[in-house]
Amino acid sequence: MFYAIMSEDVSNSLEKRKGARADHIARLNALKDAGRLLLAGPHPATDSEDPGSAGMTGSLVVAEFDSLEAAREWADADPYVAAGVYAKVVVKPFKRVLP
Repeated sequence: MFYAIMSEDVSNSLEKRKGARADHIARLNALKDAGRLLLAGPHPATDSEDPGSAGMTGSLVVAEFDSLEAAREWADADPYVAAGVYAKVVVKPFKRVLP
């Protein structure tokens, strides 16, 4: 089943994000390589593809896991969590309807 992992950043998270980004992306690429990643990306702080120094306000990952518990464990081990990027992480089952 798919699960949505919705994360909200702490204020002024840009430098923390930069420091942990490579490890964060590596984990996402591992999901992608396993054929389990539906989509992933950040929420820009401004209405722009490149928010510059405004940074991001959070992230969304939708990926396949064996259970809600497995999805939560994966989310809890995110390098952005360890780096203090996220203030809050919510994991919910996701039912893909379209496309």
